[in-house]
Formats: sequence, structure tokens, C-alpha cells
Amino acid sequence: MALATTLSATSSETEEPKSVRGRSRFLSQNGRVALTCDKNPKICLIKGSAGPDCCTKKCVNFSTDRLNCGRCGKKCSFGKICCEGKCVNPKTNEKHCGKCGNKCNAKGSCVYGMCSYA
Repeated sequence: MALATTLSATSSETEEPKSVRGRSRFLSQNGRVALTCDKNPKICLIKGSAGPDCCTKKCVNFSTDRLNCGRCGKKCSFGKICCEGKCVNPKTNEKHCGKCGNKCNAKGSCVYGMCSYA
């Protein structure tokens, strides 16, 4: 019985370092190369992408991105949002009242982001 215990302890000791060595080799290998849109602009057209436009190696949407509104690096100031590539104030803009595309009717005006606020 003592011999069986000694053999099992010895075999488990030799197995453990192999698994540790295998893991460290796996982690030391280089992973896949990251694809960026500056090298391949079509990557921005893939489903799930942040947008169809490429700006500083990132996919963005020039129509709605506050940090790249209409073009790379054009930031909308505080309180403004990017709609159709233009920075607008959603509290007063009648074509984008409260949010992009929310158009007030001909008689109403946009006040505090609401059409025809009275």
C-alpha cells in the first residue's frame, strides 16, 4: 500500500510541470494580427462595425459620431449631437428636435427638445 501511494505521488508530480509548460508556451505565442481600416477600409462595411467610415484606424459613422461629425476629428461642442454629419442643438433644432430625425410640424417650433412646447 505504501508503494502505491509513492507511485501515485510521483506520477502526479511529473504530470503537473508538463501542463504548466504547455500553458506558458501557449501564452507566449503571438496572437492574430489586428485588422485596422487604414490598411483595409472594407473592414468598416462588415456587419457589427461601428460605422462605414475609417478615421485614425477606427471605424466610425460620420453621420452620428459626436467625435467625428461629418469628417475625422470634428467634435460637436457640449450639448450638441451629430445628425446627418452636422452638429446640431437638439433642444432648438426643428429638424432634429430632441433626437436625430425628429422633425417638428410646420406650425410647431422646437423648445427644450420638444415640438410645440407651450
